[in-house]
Amino acid sequence: MATVHGNVLRMGSTGDQWHYHRKERLYDLTRGRSDPDTDSSTATALTIRTTAGLSDTHINIAPSRTALVLVDMQNFFLHRRCRDHPTGRAAVAPTVAAIQNCRRAGIRIVWLNWGLTDKDLAAMPASIMSGFSRRMMLGEDVDKDPVRSGLGVDPGDGTGPWLVKGAWNSNVYEGEDNESGSTPSLAAEVRPDLGDVLCDKTRMSGMWSEDEPLRRYLTTNPDGKSIRTLLFAGVNTDQCVLGTLTDAYNAGWDCVAVADCCATTTPGGQEVTMLNVANNLGFVIDSKALEDGVDAYCEATRSGA
Repeated sequence: MATVHGNVLRMGSTGDQWHYHRKERLYDLTRGRSDPDTDSSTATALTIRTTAGLSDTHINIAPSRTALVLVDMQNFFLHRRCRDHPTGRAAVAPTVAAIQNCRRAGIRIVWLNWGLTDKDLAAMPASIMSGFSRRMMLGEDVDKDPVRSGLGVDPGDGTGPWLVKGAWNSNVYEGEDNESGSTPSLAAEVRPDLGDVLCDKTRMSGMWSEDEPLRRYLTTNPDGKSIRTLLFAGVNTDQCVLGTLTDAYNAGWDCVAVADCCATTTPGGQEVTMLNVANNLGFVIDSKALEDGVDAYCEATRSGA
């Protein structure tokens, strides 16, 4: 339960607490303060204004204990060779900006993408297969064999088997030019040499099982074990982003959605998901609020404040 200490509410178990400063409307998620009843500003905290939920609210995060998780920003979901996802492509530019600002602050970048193996496909539940096989179910002429589609199926168009590890369609979105302009490449932002972490996933949620690579990284890897706050971006907002965020929330991580870096084709899905995150599952920010927070954090770090 929450306990009251003057102006501060303490929530969570000892050593893993949030401190909410009521007068300042500030959630301190850094877990590094020895005296949470003192002034709410710290030199090691990155302060970000929230953009949904309670007004005039901010969060303090510790960059060294934070990761930006980019969900399914793959050719399969974004590239015109595979499907039409204008809102997803519109989220690419702010996502590039968010990545670059996270790097400035020292926040880890995690790329979380479908990357199926033969073993994964053989064990895939019918419920998951069904969701990716709608084209075979919706054909009007039931007397003819449907055109094969679904997880692991190669449509023969040069994009490779659907969401199989190593296939072109499974690669991080490479960007493209078209008559209405160009969309930047996210693939160019993948930098393992800078410490980026690449995790495959086998369900809509990348945190559904303790055996999933992202879950293993956060619970067994020495670097990952220190991470307590997760910023989420990607597609689709109400499906794979929300599924991963919800499992992370239930397992005890801090969850922050970066709204303009998330997108979906579901009517109303973006708005409802962000409302649920802001009111129940965590916090909502946008790429501009993140940039403003990083600017102030870097300036304070340079000046030694």
